[in-house]
Amino acid sequence: MPTAGVHRVALVGFGLAGKAFHAPLITSTGGLELSAIVTSRGDEVRAGFPEVRPVTRYAEVLADPAVSLVVLATPDHLHAEHALAAIAAGKHVVIDKPFAPTLAEAREISERARHAGTLLSIFHNRRWDSDFLTLRSLVETGQLGDIVEYESHFDRFRPGIGTRWKDRRDAGVWQDLGPHLVDQVLVLFGMPLAISADLAVLKPGGGAADFARATLVYPTRRVTLHMSQTRHDHGLRFSVHGTKASYSKLGRDPQEDQSKAGMTPADPQWGNDPMPGQLIMTTASGQTKASNVPALRGDYGAFYRGMSQALSGKAPVPVTANEALSVMEIIAAGNESHRQRREVTLAKHHG
Repeated sequence: MPTAGVHRVALVGFGLAGKAFHAPLITSTGGLELSAIVTSRGDEVRAGFPEVRPVTRYAEVLADPAVSLVVLATPDHLHAEHALAAIAAGKHVVIDKPFAPTLAEAREISERARHAGTLLSIFHNRRWDSDFLTLRSLVETGQLGDIVEYESHFDRFRPGIGTRWKDRRDAGVWQDLGPHLVDQVLVLFGMPLAISADLAVLKPGGGAADFARATLVYPTRRVTLHMSQTRHDHGLRFSVHGTKASYSKLGRDPQEDQSKAGMTPADPQWGNDPMPGQLIMTTASGQTKASNVPALRGDYGAFYRGMSQALSGKAPVPVTANEALSVMEIIAAGNESHRQRREVTLAKHHG
């Protein structure tokens, strides 16, 4: 039996998301007990998490009254089916991003959870990237002034044609990586007025978009989101320009690679990014000054600490359904912009 006050969690799926993100984070969080993993990879579960019970049938954890939280780390096309089943069974739900394949499905899940009174949160873990936490601090403390240009990259060099289900998403990298970058922008600036997006297949023989570039329109700023799998030089992460200074950052948050290498969140080096960003200022005389900005420690564990608090009724969920729906609205509008080759206005604007 779980310790009093501990919430039992069932993880569904044990691919990259389940193995490198959810399982290590859940097992490192006080107040949560990872009791079951639904997967056909039982041997991998027993090797990596011997205290966790592998099961092959999703219905088994839905029928278990001791399980209070279901975490969905399944392929996108299963999110709606699995989430609705969990809500119907009275379980609280965490869904790995993207929320669902379509905005309509995401809205249905959100509405069902609201009516059932179950907690629902979407795993937008990159709110707790080292580089984004650092940038957010610079923005919120006014060190950059008013942001006028914001450029966010998630580029790679993957010249081969991918064969995984992730590589066959309808909108390719926009559906895969776009939610990460969009969510970060919404945290900083709220909803934009409009979006203009270009998705493309640049690899010969490719089947899904391996390039995406989107411009989000705000009254006094422009935001550019860039995702590519064809860049040899793919080090740039942020280039942000304000009325007081600019911030430039190379390299990406280390937590995913650390987890793949076997490091756990308990390790003192977890989340430490060795590559500082640069704060760049130009004086009235045209002289440029640059200084290093040490990176704040990345902390994906904050998401599940937040869920533990929410399950105990002590705090709201770390990422609300409405916040995740706003992400989905922008992803859907980007798809529409690409199809129509025009700027698409967003229904609501907060920033």
